[in-house]
Amino acid sequence: MQHLSCRITTATIAGPSTLALSFNDGTHQTIDLSPVLRGGLYRKLRNPRYFAKVALDPDSGTVVWPNGADFDPALRHDWPTLAAKFTKLAQAWPP
Repeated sequence: MQHLSCRITTATIAGPSTLALSFNDGTHQTIDLSPVLRGGLYRKLRNPRYFAKVALDPDSGTVVWPNGADFDPALRHDWPTLAAKFTKLAQAWPP
């Protein structure tokens, strides 16, 4: 994993609970977030209408929602290698 300067440059809805992301290093990821939409702030993102309110925060370079939910851009960048570990962690959160 690299980072500190990893930033999301574009974010679009690619399906239910799924984002297509572009990063400042020229890479792209399509990420289904449904396995980690649990507990606290993230539970609300299960609603497709609310999930669609995603925005790109130009200051932090990450995706955000009106309720304050966000995801670390470095985690999203490296999702293919971190998905299983993060999903397992999220399963311990309240539904």
